[in-house]
Amino acid sequence: MNSQTTLPGKVKVVEVGPRDGLQNEKDTISAAVKIELVDRLARAGFSNVEAASFVSPKWVPQMATSAEVMAGIARLPGTIYSALTPNMQGFEAALAARADEVVIFGSASEAFSRKNINCSIAESIARFEPVAKAAKANGLRLRGSISTAFGCPYQGDVPLDAVADVVRRMRDLGCDEIDIADTIGVSTARKTQEVMLAASREFPLPQLAGHFHDTYGQALANIYASLEVGVQIFHSSVSGLGGCPYAKGATGNVATEDVLYLLHGLGIETGIDLDQVVDAGQFISRQLGRTGASRAGNAIAARRLG
Repeated sequence: MNSQTTLPGKVKVVEVGPRDGLQNEKDTISAAVKIELVDRLARAGFSNVEAASFVSPKWVPQMATSAEVMAGIARLPGTIYSALTPNMQGFEAALAARADEVVIFGSASEAFSRKNINCSIAESIARFEPVAKAAKANGLRLRGSISTAFGCPYQGDVPLDAVADVVRRMRDLGCDEIDIADTIGVSTARKTQEVMLAASREFPLPQLAGHFHDTYGQALANIYASLEVGVQIFHSSVSGLGGCPYAKGATGNVATEDVLYLLHGLGIETGIDLDQVVDAGQFISRQLGRTGASRAGNAIAARRLG
């Protein structure tokens, strides 16, 4: 890779821990703990926190308290609080909960789409049309998330054309941002750049986000590779919480603390206080009764203890 590449001077980091990170925790986490986590993250400087998911509690029991969480957070001016909305019922709940942004989701893999939601990619996108229209009619931001864009647990490789096709469909729904997700964490740097550039031919690069999992330890390398081609938005999860409950072999999201340590070391502005994020990571790890998965976060916490 070209060391002379000009990296972005500023990057937006979207914190997904309170939703994507906690959604498949087996032990019930109280709304109060979730509210505290969201508030800590917002105070740390994130301009966008994924705070809730309005899906059926039957499928994702951990998110059953989303309305309570959204009602209890101390909203900071300028902070976008996002909610996942799979259908109109979810959208109406998100609207009532005063979400600033609703998130719809599809897959770049036909096999993954059929295996998990029993319909084709085209059918899944069509289901989001009323949600997208309602979001726009109500002045809400609309974000599209594309899973298995770098590889699928069922079909293996995912063609670049397939990713570009779903990006185009999401664009036509009116999405303000589109996330390109490595759901099972199989990508490497060159593949990451190929996928991001393919997506950018259908949607403005500054509005594309990289969402990387660290299954094979490649998430930070993939973020750097994305920076090299001009990606300016990344998703991460405090303390490395979470994964995808519907993707076999998927481990945690890349840890926010590790991402910030990398970005700040590169001189890239994020507007986020790393020390406060470390505190938030230590807080939620204590609540879960385990050590956090962020190497940078754990190292900083240990250094404080002297």
